Amino acid sequence: MKKFAALAFLFLVQTAHADVLAIGATNRKYPDVKAFVQKLAGDYRDSVTLLNLGVTDSKEDLIALKIGTGAIHNIVVSTHHGNEYGSTELALAFAESVARQPIQGQTIYIVPVLNITGYNSRSREERGGNGVSYDPNRNYPSPCGTEGPFTLKSTKLVADLIEREKIVASATLHTFSPAVMYPWGISTRDLDTGYTPEFKKIVADATVESRYPSGNSTELLYPADGTFEDYAFMKHGIWSILFELGYSHSPNDDAIKKMIEVNVPGLRRMFENAPKTNAANHSFHGKCDGMARSLDRHDE
Repeated sequence: MKKFAALAFLFLVQTAHADVLAIGATNRKYPDVKAFVQKLAGDYRDSVTLLNLGVTDSKEDLIALKIGTGAIHNIVVSTHHGNEYGSTELALAFAESVARQPIQGQTIYIVPVLNITGYNSRSREERGGNGVSYDPNRNYPSPCGTEGPFTLKSTKLVADLIEREKIVASATLHTFSPAVMYPWGISTRDLDTGYTPEFKKIVADATVESRYPSGNSTELLYPADGTFEDYAFMKHGIWSILFELGYSHSPNDDAIKKMIEVNVPGLRRMFENAPKTNAANHSFHGKCDGMARSLDRHDE
């Protein structure tokens, strides 16, 4: 029976490959993403709801999906950085997989493209209403500083969503250096949240197929202040996990197909096994390190 279930799920993932990649990832723009999620919502009316989170600085509607009806609410947020279109493709593939086979007891919210203007132009940053461009994943409140906070409407809209829907676990999707990581990722030497064993279990579940390196964000990557991951944990005790996918910011369709194949099962397993309640003690009590902040390369 378990073998049959595994084969059935593999079929779902492989089918998602074909549907997601039909347009061609390198050519997809935000109208194509909206068309895809609108079709998904129409095809799976019993499990999928299309949401409009609000209007961004570019006067675009920020679209999200709500999949399932379970009491536990989790979220996937993709494409903070517009040049990381591979992350969009994984979000869409995961959305289709969960639409076809919802996770029991859960409602999954998926924001496939947070940075709309950057995605359309394949540029990292997003232009704010004041004409200045910002890095969306440095735009959240942070105990050690931020390039915001919330100078972009998009980041405020997703922050409002996670608070309103009482999100328990989150996955943010990026490219280009394979790793799956957890807080703290800020400019400090005090990296232990107090929940390192729990986070290690979550990232281990997420990387069974991908075999990506996993661990603390600052240790595996570099310190970055104002990120979604640290904000979500600091503010709400959300079990927030950062996925760095694949090996390039410019993957071809074959590379994206592989990315989907090894990460859709990991995302599902992560949410299935993640804690069912938020972390109780999630404030930062360490010391910030100004010298460490200079190590932020802004390339992930």
